[in-house]
Amino acid sequence: MKYLTHWTLAFITAIVVGLVHYNNGTLVETARLKGFDYLQTFDEPVQSRDIAVVAIDEHAIEKYGQWPWKRDVLADIIWKLREAGAGIIVLPILFSEYDRLGGDQELLDAMIGNGVVIAQNGSFGANKNGVPRGVAKIGDPLPFLFEWEGMLGPIPEFGEYADGVGVLNTVPEIDGVVRRLPMLMRIGDDVYPALAIEVIRVAVGEPSYQVKSNAGGIDKMRVPGYPIIQTDPNARIWLRWNKEFETISAAEEEHFYMLADKTVIIGAQADGIGGIIASPKGGQYNYMPSAVSLQNIMDGDTISRPYWAFLAELGATFSIGFLLVVLGRYAPYWLAGLSIVLFAGGSVYASWYAWTNYLYLLDATMPLLATVVVGLHAVFARFVLEFFEKQKIKRQFAGYASPTVVRMLQENPALIKQGMKKEVSICFSDLRGFTPLGESFGDDVAGLTKIMNGYMDAITQPILDADGMVIKYIGDASMHVHNAPIDDPDHPRTAVQCGLDMLKAVEVFNDKITSEGRPPVGMGAGINTGLGYLGEMGSTQRHSYDVLGDSVSTAARIESKCKEYGCVLLVGDATYQSTKDDFFYLKVDDLAVKGKTVGIGIWTVLDDVRPVWSSAQKKHQQMHQDYRAQRFDDAIAKCRMLHDHFDHKMEGYYDMWIERCEYMKTQDLPKDWNGVFIATTK
Repeated sequence: MKYLTHWTLAFITAIVVGLVHYNNGTLVETARLKGFDYLQTFDEPVQSRDIAVVAIDEHAIEKYGQWPWKRDVLADIIWKLREAGAGIIVLPILFSEYDRLGGDQELLDAMIGNGVVIAQNGSFGANKNGVPRGVAKIGDPLPFLFEWEGMLGPIPEFGEYADGVGVLNTVPEIDGVVRRLPMLMRIGDDVYPALAIEVIRVAVGEPSYQVKSNAGGIDKMRVPGYPIIQTDPNARIWLRWNKEFETISAAEEEHFYMLADKTVIIGAQADGIGGIIASPKGGQYNYMPSAVSLQNIMDGDTISRPYWAFLAELGATFSIGFLLVVLGRYAPYWLAGLSIVLFAGGSVYASWYAWTNYLYLLDATMPLLATVVVGLHAVFARFVLEFFEKQKIKRQFAGYASPTVVRMLQENPALIKQGMKKEVSICFSDLRGFTPLGESFGDDVAGLTKIMNGYMDAITQPILDADGMVIKYIGDASMHVHNAPIDDPDHPRTAVQCGLDMLKAVEVFNDKITSEGRPPVGMGAGINTGLGYLGEMGSTQRHSYDVLGDSVSTAARIESKCKEYGCVLLVGDATYQSTKDDFFYLKVDDLAVKGKTVGIGIWTVLDDVRPVWSSAQKKHQQMHQDYRAQRFDDAIAKCRMLHDHFDHKMEGYYDMWIERCEYMKTQDLPKDWNGVFIATTK
């Protein structure tokens, strides 16, 4: 867990996301492409006014016979289309071999001078009859063009006399779907145009193309006399699949008049003869990418990826990732979750807005991936780290604090981690009578250990019940605090009551061990209220929650005087002042503990409150007044009078006080003596 930090994990995740983006992995690329497909669902279908299809369908096959037809049938259709006033006629059919049935001459005659564009296919075999086209180059575009190993072209006569020859086949994406179509391809140094761009060239009447490239790829391409055609750096255009084309069966020549002035594609549609390709909108006939791309170019609504798109996507990816790391670490869980939803929705919206308004393809995949992966990771990492932190707190404090306190510390670890200065009540306790108890066990160390653990359990439980915090065990002594780390506005009273409950717990413990033949034990406790410095303290290798300050050392000194005064529970003056109306107190002394020159009041609290004790309490107060007034004989007399009061709980105290008064009588005390006893030992 040393290096398993929220920031470390998030940084690693961000690096992984960036590398995935940079390497353009298959899964990410597929997701990106599916995102582009989704954008096209917002497009309304548009009926083409420029392009129509004459279909070689079942009706036409029924009329003209089994496919492939004798080529004079196609020639006849061309002539009829020309008579009907059709524009350029496109035959997306491969005429790579001579027709064994004849008819080649008739088709050739129909081609010559009638604006006919025929097809050729790129292949991974030999180059046969391919028809390249001249290109005027600025820069060197060849390295960026899709390359075929060979080109399967038409028979030489068709290649020579057809007005145009364009590449029909497509280059699917990694998932097999056709979304982009290369406008220019190459074999070696020869450039081959796509069927669609060849139609444009024939329509304009130009012999060649113009291509400009830079270090990043194809920058511009055009047919001279025609507007610039937007492509990607590899001379591909994105297909906008919202185009629909009027379709007439090749058998319905009486309707050809409807095709006047339109570019006509004679395409195979009958089952078994028309090739099918996958598109974002399902299966399409193999000539449809050419038709769609041609219509896109003619409409001027070609889809584009602007030059700044990648930088924008990358910037959004890492900006979102960074913000989610911060929010996941510091924001409430609900805000972090809402941020994930908003960033994800914002990424999709930005992509949709760019599409619907500008036909820009902005990839929402990586911002979405950053949102989901980094966002969920940030939240999960926080959850995991908090879980481990909570478990650590539970292990650290389970035996030292109540379940309520532990739960609050788990919910707010800052109470431990961050140091603070606040008023607390500290209690030190110490076992009395260990020596005879230890002797009763002889060499049975295990038995003694078990008894001592039982004693510690007994005095600890009242502390936990009062939501106090056990700071440490020191041999047979303990230290605990109230009002830390969680707040207890009434902590002085809580501390005193806890001390009384500890004494009762010792009595119950004694009942148990004396029944087993063991000598009873006692406990002395000292409580003081004052400022403390709290927090995790220690070395980097070992640390624990602790309380420091003068009030802590004073509490320890007070506890150490229990034996001397013959009392079991002593409290400092600050604690007394806060609780004097809640408990039955007897003043013990005005004491300057070791290391101090200013005395503080020391008080003992009795757990029983009896009405008959009221008068004895007044005599006790008078005894102290006599002592401070140097009326030591009067003080001694009152001590002897009080010796047997308070159920003999103060016998040792009054014996000590008589001895002190006798000693003071021998001292030459100044008249302004304040009665403060200065301790010389701890």
